[in-house]
Amino acid sequence: MNFRNFRLTTVFRILLIVASAILLINIIRKPEFVISSIILAIAIIFQIVALVRYVERTNRKLTTFLESIRHSDFVSSFSDHGLGKSFDELNISFNEVINEFKKTRAAKEEHFNYLQTVVQHVSIGIIVFEKNGKVDMFNNAVKSLLKINNIRFISDLKQIDTNLAELMENIKAGSREVIKVFVDDELLQLSIRATEFRMRQKDYVLVSLQNIHSELEAKEMDSWQKLIRVLTHEIMNSITPIVSLSSTVRDLLINKEATRLNEDMDNDDVETSLSALNTIEKRSEGLLNFVQIYRNLTRIPKPNFRYFQVAELFDRIENLLQPKFHESNIECRFIVVPGSLMLTADPDLIEQVIINLVINSIHAVKDTENPRILVRATQISPHKVTINVFDNGHGIKPDVMEKIFVPFFTSKKEGSGIGLSLSREIMRLHKGNITVRSKPGKETVFTLHF
Repeated sequence: MNFRNFRLTTVFRILLIVASAILLINIIRKPEFVISSIILAIAIIFQIVALVRYVERTNRKLTTFLESIRHSDFVSSFSDHGLGKSFDELNISFNEVINEFKKTRAAKEEHFNYLQTVVQHVSIGIIVFEKNGKVDMFNNAVKSLLKINNIRFISDLKQIDTNLAELMENIKAGSREVIKVFVDDELLQLSIRATEFRMRQKDYVLVSLQNIHSELEAKEMDSWQKLIRVLTHEIMNSITPIVSLSSTVRDLLINKEATRLNEDMDNDDVETSLSALNTIEKRSEGLLNFVQIYRNLTRIPKPNFRYFQVAELFDRIENLLQPKFHESNIECRFIVVPGSLMLTADPDLIEQVIINLVINSIHAVKDTENPRILVRATQISPHKVTINVFDNGHGIKPDVMEKIFVPFFTSKKEGSGIGLSLSREIMRLHKGNITVRSKPGKETVFTLHF
């Protein structure tokens, strides 16, 4: 019999147990009903157990509900039909609470995914690790910056740079440090900031890493340009009168026909004066020429941007430098991928930069067996183009690497020291950058990033 009410069902079961118990009392004393008495007793026990389980259904349901919340299992639902209004209301309340937990959990997951997307998208590297050094999270910017795919512990950074790993392990909240790191023979100047927070009863350290090399280069170049402007101004103001006066004094010492000296001067004194004045004049002209060369560093014209084929630019450079390649027996190749690659830039300025880099490569491979130079342009994304200049020359030593872009610095006897400085400034005017990687004795690669 199916009653649609929990109370009626409970009362019916109790009455059934009572009736069975009365019947058992009446027949248990009669020998002919021994087997029936045993069967009836077992039936009463089963009825009592069934009644207890039936009555404790609410407790089991509550236990299941609490366990679902404890283990974040919000898939379960509660539905008991035919047990009365109180059970229907209880099931509705359970389901409503479960649904609210589902919504809260979904909202937290959406918020977590949102934060994950933001963290992975930002260009600043972020690493979160526990006090014991175990890394909890790091974003794509760290992978790109440090050229590493996986970091389980902060000590794993020792394979990149020991000083970087030690700095990260000992950094304090609120600290800001700047460290130089070579990654794949490329110099990075990392600005590192740290903060601490507590979560899940654990202390965490959040560290941000940003490569400020290009910003420092720009500031450094601006400072050099200001210095050069001051120096050229002062030197020009000093040398110009010297040249003029030297010429005037010479004119005073020699007659207009330039055939003899003025007669009222001693010949030895005149010869000495003439020699000194000639020396002053030549030296002054040399200083003027010297200043004029370095003044070019502060007079780079504004780029005249045009949309042109990189292959045509490479053809001009190759034709221009072919005699040098032939004279030094250097194998040089120019490659464009794809062949129809177009670039928006000032072709004249970019041509000057590439010529500077190729000439440097020619000097680098001078004493190398089987000298080779490769100039390759590649489109790495719809809006990014790189031009690489490879050579198998003697390479650049690590202690020299960070100085090569400093104006006037050169490791060549005949060099002026402004070629790479000019190249870097031209790339900066193009909103790009120039980087270098070098393995001494094996390979050097200069890369122009557009």
